[in-house]
Amino acid sequence: KTVEKTVEKTVEKTVEKILELLLKSPFITQQEIIEKTGLSRRGVEWNLAKLKDAGRIRRIGPDKGGHWEIIKK
Repeated sequence: KTVEKTVEKTVEKTVEKILELLLKSPFITQQEIIEKTGLSRRGVEWNLAKLKDAGRIRRIGPDKGGHWEIIKK
């Protein structure tokens, strides 16, 4: 159970860090998120997918030239 709690806290911190980066810089690229968080490409993709599925963020526009929008609840 301790391991589960640690993993949960780490995921929460990572999600908060990604949301903060998107808030400060909506035009940030996945590569920049990788560099600023230290996550792997797969880790960033997984976290972004989770945030999209949860309805917390959405992508506006194309991959190149688009931007991220944080959905306020």
